[in-house]
Amino acid sequence: MHPVRPEIVPAVVAAVPRHVPTAVPATVRDRFPGLADPSVVYLDSAATTQKPDTVIAAVTDYHRRHTANPGRGTYSWATTLSARIAAIRSRTAAFVGAGHPDEIVFTAGATAALNAVALAWGLTALADGDEILYSPADHAANVLPWEHLRDTLARFGRRIALRPYRVTGAGEADTDHIAELAGPRTRLITVSHLHHVYGGLSTLEELRGRLDPGVLLCFDCSQSGGHLPVDVTALGADFAVFAGHKMFGAPGTGVLYCRRRVHGALRPFLPGGHTGTRMPELLEGGTYNVPGILSLAPALDLLDELDLTAVAAHNRDLTLRLIEGLRRIPGVRFLPGPAGAGCAVGYGIVSFTLDGITATDLGFVLAEHGFLVRTGAHCVPGADESAGSVRVSTHVYNTPDEIDRFLTCLRRIAAQLR
Repeated sequence: MHPVRPEIVPAVVAAVPRHVPTAVPATVRDRFPGLADPSVVYLDSAATTQKPDTVIAAVTDYHRRHTANPGRGTYSWATTLSARIAAIRSRTAAFVGAGHPDEIVFTAGATAALNAVALAWGLTALADGDEILYSPADHAANVLPWEHLRDTLARFGRRIALRPYRVTGAGEADTDHIAELAGPRTRLITVSHLHHVYGGLSTLEELRGRLDPGVLLCFDCSQSGGHLPVDVTALGADFAVFAGHKMFGAPGTGVLYCRRRVHGALRPFLPGGHTGTRMPELLEGGTYNVPGILSLAPALDLLDELDLTAVAAHNRDLTLRLIEGLRRIPGVRFLPGPAGAGCAVGYGIVSFTLDGITATDLGFVLAEHGFLVRTGAHCVPGADESAGSVRVSTHVYNTPDEIDRFLTCLRRIAAQLR
């Protein structure tokens, strides 16, 4: 497999205007109140992003003024909210490249969205002997729902198989291995679009024309959404999930894309109030997380204002700067990812270890110096939490100076360990 070249990424993942991206303005950091203290360097955006002032205002304004339950009342407070949510649904569809607003389902998060696929589609669509291809190295949210589905179906006499595929040294799904594994009983291939530990981008474009067109594709876009252009139609996705809190939105908000061709195979997974017989209400039982959904509008506004091609270029530059600096520090060992790619590529995620100290202890030391990073197994099922790695993840509010300061600190720690 050949790593995706950075210069063709926009063409691969989205149909975007062909222009040179403008640089992310230095003043963008002022939009994030949580970063007011310059002595603290936040390098954990793969876990959650900081929130811009407009998102904070959208959440608090809902609680301060005209709090109501959309779809439940005929008075203006409720009907106005219904109209706003419908507009945000259409806006979200356009943002992710969906063809129709009814392909967008609002969920409680990316985990809830992936479970929705397993329960709303898998429980009824899969037959005895069917197979799902997945990566055991993915986030638990893209592993455990399929294991739970397999075990649940087995209780009713339907045996499905989960077939694991490999990851390359660049941190991408090994498409050659996937092609070898895919067979006549393969029903779904699920993949991390941008891996949460490795930072490798997987589009499965190498598989086009090599798979039965009836095989469904599911993309976990939790890390790519809000970090680079994503077009679910260009990806050929049947399902795609996004985490609102990782794209400047409020926690507890997710987006599930369901391509129209799968709508007939879906059943409600959370039946209750508001559940309808047609999409998207079919999968939206219960009360909406209204402030969370409202937060998506200003989050998408800011991402559009910044231009996702510029956001992706900014994170790529920071990633390459970080990798170059880490290579010069004795004892640093990279996990699969952009450091192992055959060309200069990067999407804002780099994971590594340092000889002589555990990742957890290194995280504590870095935090004492003001650098906030993620350590451990990073929610990979079965991985050794006590060993793990250090993950650095960036976004638009990070600067080259912060990367340099981080590298200087790490270099001193490594020297002390020697």
